[in-house]
Amino acid sequence: MSKDNRKHNLRKIFIRPISNEKWQPITIPLVSIFISFIAAAIVILIIGKNPFQAFYNLLQGAGIMPKPSYAGYKGMLTDFLSLLNAMTPLVFASLAVAVALKAGLFNIGVSGQMLVSGFLATIIVGYSGLDAIFAKPLVLVIGIAAGGLMGGLVGWLKYKFNINEVVSTIMLNYIAQYVISFFIQMYYIDPISRQSKYIEEAARLTLVNVEIANLKMDIPLGFILAIVTAVFLKFVMDKTVVGFEIKAVGKNRNAAKYAGIHVGRNTVLAMMISGGLAGLAGVTYYLGYFSSIQPKVLSSIGFDSIAVSLLGNSHPIGVIFSSFLVSIIDQGSTYMSSQAGIRQEISSVIIGLILLFSACGEYLKQKVSRLKEKDLDQKKGES
Repeated sequence: MSKDNRKHNLRKIFIRPISNEKWQPITIPLVSIFISFIAAAIVILIIGKNPFQAFYNLLQGAGIMPKPSYAGYKGMLTDFLSLLNAMTPLVFASLAVAVALKAGLFNIGVSGQMLVSGFLATIIVGYSGLDAIFAKPLVLVIGIAAGGLMGGLVGWLKYKFNINEVVSTIMLNYIAQYVISFFIQMYYIDPISRQSKYIEEAARLTLVNVEIANLKMDIPLGFILAIVTAVFLKFVMDKTVVGFEIKAVGKNRNAAKYAGIHVGRNTVLAMMISGGLAGLAGVTYYLGYFSSIQPKVLSSIGFDSIAVSLLGNSHPIGVIFSSFLVSIIDQGSTYMSSQAGIRQEISSVIIGLILLFSACGEYLKQKVSRLKEKDLDQKKGES
């Protein structure tokens, strides 16, 4: 067998799994994840540790695999529910980024939108004394409204004054961070924790220490809503006029305008939807996963969500799986560190590698397309 034939056969083996354009939104991220874990395994080997043991410990820490022993009232199920609790705001935040990307916009302000929504829901409902049956739905409504208005403002600035959404969202992040920090420090500070006063349990979107079958669990009420929202969002984007117009504006603004689509209205609408989803991320984070707000700190989830959305190919269902993967690595890192003797920061290295290789998705698509054209030309030449 000649060298060219061997190279051609190897190319077919590696390219064939991602050559089908219909399945590329799934296959390319999977290939990226696979390559990144190989790269991470090499890094772990270099520092003298067993990568298989490290990855297994990672799964144990996230509640995917059982640990050898557990503390009282704890078990594999409690670890898994903690994983879902941490994952819930990340799903909402990543969906917020995905909607903006579909419209050709880059929402860097998810963290600020989360903070504003969480703060308003905290002071309006979290300290109100309302019964849970009224408080929990009202928290969600405030989250959607506050985030939607903030996102809509960014869209309006883009449409009316052509202010780049990256600039406006970054500036609004700083405004939200320091204005809300001022109010917390002045009126709502807890003198012991130096954070905002803890909200009442009735307003919290996570049921804490619920005892079932001799286990004390944290049950995230927003998780099911996050899954339903992702499915509904996919339906809107694929099957409705609103979704078609938003995607058309994102693909080519001039062509969309020529076709009679109102570009400005859809820009504002897309950012309102994005902001509303960021608001849901905020209330499930500050009134769910946590029950208070740390002054002068923006949640890293707002920035992680950009990478998670890109890993999920800005597809609502893909976002669920990419959020799940990143949450496993994040939640399991502490246990991996203690059991495998690997520094906890290695989890950030793994996530970084996944995102680095997922960023090469467009390159892989172009490479596959060129190789297919080359093979087609070769077959024509042989015939």
